[in-house]
Amino acid sequence: MTTAFNTSKPPFNLLSPAELGVLQNNLDIAYFQAGEVIIKAGEPPEGLHILLKGRVAEEDEQDVARPEELRHTYVHYTEEDYFGAWSSMRGRAIHNFVAVEETICHILPTRILLDLVDSNPVFGDYFRNSFAGRFQLRSNGNTSQDMTEFMLARVDDSCMREPLILLEGTCIQDAFALMRERKVDCLLVRRGGRYGMVTGTDMLTALLQQGLSAATDVADIASYRLIQVGHDEYLFNALVLMTEHRIERVVVKDDQELKGILELTDVLSYFSNHSHVLGLRIDRAQTVEDLEEVATGLNDLVQGLNVHGVKVQFAMELIATMNEKVMAKLFNLLVPEDIQPHVCLIVMGSEGRREQILKTDQDNAVLMRNGLSWPEKQSVLEAFSRILARFGYPPCPGGIMVSNPEWVLSLEQWTQNLRHWSQQASGDNLLRLAIAVDAHAVAGNAALFKAARNWFFRELSSNQIFFSHFARAALNFSTPLTFFGGIKNKEHGLDIKKGGIFPIVHGIRTLALEHKVLETNTFKRIEQLINSQQLPEKLGLDLVHALGLFIQLRLQQQLERMKSEGASDKDANMLVVERLDRLDRDLLREALHVVKEFKQFLIQRYRLEG
Repeated sequence: MTTAFNTSKPPFNLLSPAELGVLQNNLDIAYFQAGEVIIKAGEPPEGLHILLKGRVAEEDEQDVARPEELRHTYVHYTEEDYFGAWSSMRGRAIHNFVAVEETICHILPTRILLDLVDSNPVFGDYFRNSFAGRFQLRSNGNTSQDMTEFMLARVDDSCMREPLILLEGTCIQDAFALMRERKVDCLLVRRGGRYGMVTGTDMLTALLQQGLSAATDVADIASYRLIQVGHDEYLFNALVLMTEHRIERVVVKDDQELKGILELTDVLSYFSNHSHVLGLRIDRAQTVEDLEEVATGLNDLVQGLNVHGVKVQFAMELIATMNEKVMAKLFNLLVPEDIQPHVCLIVMGSEGRREQILKTDQDNAVLMRNGLSWPEKQSVLEAFSRILARFGYPPCPGGIMVSNPEWVLSLEQWTQNLRHWSQQASGDNLLRLAIAVDAHAVAGNAALFKAARNWFFRELSSNQIFFSHFARAALNFSTPLTFFGGIKNKEHGLDIKKGGIFPIVHGIRTLALEHKVLETNTFKRIEQLINSQQLPEKLGLDLVHALGLFIQLRLQQQLERMKSEGASDKDANMLVVERLDRLDRDLLREALHVVKEFKQFLIQRYRLEG
């Protein structure tokens, strides 16, 4: 049975081949009857126990003599779980480990375990690490080597090009000749203290379509609104930026110093990913049918990202960009061009936070310029919602979408609603306000949305009572932990949205609103709150890891159910704990304790006692 021992999962995959040989050569096998105490509290354990078959309960020291239904069980261990590591390293156990049924275990003697911990610091850190450290080990273990290299790759000299830089006063003819000589298709021109970009296409357009002379100053046809990334920025973020802005190159700067140009072709050659191809197909869609073909394929992109182990924050950023491009393109196809400068499409809720990976209920609204006359708006916006549903974005059960006239409002009406919801923030008003606070613009005139958002920040600037009332919603759902710190798991699963995701999202939402953080993404809000010293750094980083874990575990089980049950998933937020491996169960329990700690922070911060 020794050969059946699985060494491909943490922490055993952290051992070298030689260390694995030592482990395999020293494993014993032991059999325990139901009810037998495997490790007794107060005594040194024989070693690290790895379950091959059966079930083991970790129980309070006083419970051995009690009936099973009266015992306090901290954790249940099943196949491939391990226990006794901490006890072996401490020299004695603090709990009893009891066989619930006939059980067979591998046992790695304490002496060998301690030798491996001493010889392999990474292996030892697994048992000693903080929640954040163990979460990082999980992330590294779930990511393929190729994907790891790409996700961690940064913008540096190896992937960017040295720019051709010309001074103001160079004519188009000379600039074109220099581009051909250098074999590049773009250049930067310096005018005063600013840089502008000119491509070969820009030159042809100037000469052939605009009728300009070849003697024209190349600085006169340059674009000075350059999109830039920082030197040492993640390469993946540069790809998302290019996808978002529909561009093929960005300028690389280190502080204010120009370092080079990053080309889309170079990024894609580093990592072959069809996400940008999807983005281009969205941009080129001329009809609703063209767009539908692309939109219905986004779940395949999600599957691919998950299979390759892409970190959840990267996946959310990329999928959110794709979803927003689909919605913006559909909006532009349906809404007349002369109306678009006077309206703004906003997405709210998880889409507004850019935290939804699989398609979810439509949560959107339209803001309009005060006094706008648009007789066809109802028919156009009903078509928008109907077509989105056809694309796989389900209608909102609560009607929070543009087909509902209640969510198609003038700027004045929108600000009146925000005031009403904040002054009477309970029930539906609280829900609507929470959704609206996470909104951001995706199509039309974004200035309308920004005006409303800035007005609301000013409206709440001195209303501390509101923030205390608003924060209380984060405590609405109990944290699913037992009295003794184990996971409280109901028969049909654990609602991870109520128990884990919502308290973090809403608590951070409250802090962000109070401190006028413009970001809507929870991870980015946390980063800004840490930087402004409104959130302790350790707690903030633990919240990032906890939220990432909750979303990742939920996504994995959603994708599994989609394969076996089809696209419908009525229990999207239910996490079946029994399906998780030991590491994920341990991390889930620790993450829920982080939620509990965060709730205490909110209670003290907003005086929510009682």
